[in-house]
Amino acid sequence: LRATRIAQALLERGLSAERPLVILSGNGIEHALLTLAALHVGVPVAPLSPSWSLLDPDALKVRHAATLLTPGLVYADDGSAFDRAIGLALPPGIEVVLRDGALTGRSHTPFDALERAAPGPAVARAHDAVGADTIAKFLFTSGSTQLPKAVINTHRMLCSNQQMVAQCFPFLADEPPVLVDWMPWHHTAGGNNNFGIVLTHGGTLYIDEGKPTAAGIGETLRNLREISPTVYFNVPKGFEEIASAMELDDALRESLFRRVKAFMYAGAGLSAHVWEQLERLAERTIGERIAMLTGLGMTETSPSSMFALKPGIRAGHIGLPCPGVEAKLVPVDGKLEVRFRGPNVMPGYWREPALTGEAFDDEGCYRTGDAVRFVDPADPQQGLAFDGRIAEDFKLATGTFVSVGPLRAKLIAAGAPYVQDVVVAGLDRDDVGVLFFPRLDDCRRLAALPADAPAADVLAHAAVHDLFQALVDRGWREGTGSASRVARALLLAEPPSIDRGEITDKGSINQRAVLTHRAALVEQLYAGAPGVLRPAT
Repeated sequence: LRATRIAQALLERGLSAERPLVILSGNGIEHALLTLAALHVGVPVAPLSPSWSLLDPDALKVRHAATLLTPGLVYADDGSAFDRAIGLALPPGIEVVLRDGALTGRSHTPFDALERAAPGPAVARAHDAVGADTIAKFLFTSGSTQLPKAVINTHRMLCSNQQMVAQCFPFLADEPPVLVDWMPWHHTAGGNNNFGIVLTHGGTLYIDEGKPTAAGIGETLRNLREISPTVYFNVPKGFEEIASAMELDDALRESLFRRVKAFMYAGAGLSAHVWEQLERLAERTIGERIAMLTGLGMTETSPSSMFALKPGIRAGHIGLPCPGVEAKLVPVDGKLEVRFRGPNVMPGYWREPALTGEAFDDEGCYRTGDAVRFVDPADPQQGLAFDGRIAEDFKLATGTFVSVGPLRAKLIAAGAPYVQDVVVAGLDRDDVGVLFFPRLDDCRRLAALPADAPAADVLAHAAVHDLFQALVDRGWREGTGSASRVARALLLAEPPSIDRGEITDKGSINQRAVLTHRAALVEQLYAGAPGVLRPAT
């Protein structure tokens, strides 16, 4: 009833694809109600990353989104927090709805005013008119290399995604699913997949206000001690933090494993070290392992495109195409790019015809930019493995291509548990260099330093330096040429910053953003002789 009242209010304001609903704030009850109301009557909803409003002093991406979408209504949960961005990015004529607070020099509509609307025949008519090709959402790409693009998500895409998930994971129908989930709804994994699973199967979603960061993981751990999910989604960094905490926290371990049927990760490769740790902890707690599910998805495919379902999958495996999805493998720069066609694939980018044309090939397949390889070339049914982003690869000064994805994965695996992530440098240089993001707690233990020892002191310790030097030396010995041999490395005391876009909302590393924001450190890396340099910030 609450959603239908809000739906009536949206219709009274004449919202449509030309005047959609934009949501500035993160996951919350009001956010969910607005989304359900909009979907019910065919009004597109566009959730934006809160960081665009809260962290960018100029609100450039919010302004871009407002110009591109021409919204008819904008929602924010807290007027004081979003006041600056609204003032900078939204023309005065756009109605703003707030749950709390007020705006400087601008009127607003209280959220509860939307719920005072009385549902009339217009709601039923609008609902009956919603079809497969009705636009459900505009979801924005990250915009790490250019202004974000608005991906058109239709109702066909959302429904197809849920049907694919239901066929691939039939256990979801065994009981109403329970999710404890932080994944943002402005992102396709959280907003389409996870939120959609709960709607499709009549489940319960507990909004986790934690994050897979050192500062935010505590809230996630507290929630998981109280609530036992039936399926649990996170990014690799989140699983890493949870696995580490479970080693000493019996209550957390027993709660998480009590009902869970499967784990699923996305956003980056899960290290073998963490994978094996989770398996060991599950066997210790319930006497068996929990299935770890993964695949390949993206905003443009709503998000499901491939799932790895066979026994024995490991980090990097992405499996086979989902039911109803066609995958085409195309040679590009010495790799195989995977392209998709199916009911889950977007019709295009909103009001960007040139970019839409570039996104599809002559057979109507979406160009993902993701490279893949066969797990076993002699047995294609074993599925595919992720082989990096083609756009991340680069050439050395010698003209030799460096395949970034496999090199990163190899270094992370070889450096476990001391390596959190790796960024590969060397564009137009003579050799490959890397920036290591170390796991500081593990490095402190290696150096036998106290828990409060500063990061710079930890990474300058001889034992830590020698370990990373040995890792680089080993890679040099095992490399087959200049593109697979790391000649120099730098240990970074400052972790990747989500504020600067160095890690995405999914928790994966943004290679290009790190290299851009730390260009001075890259110069430092190449200024001296090869080897492992002392830590830098």
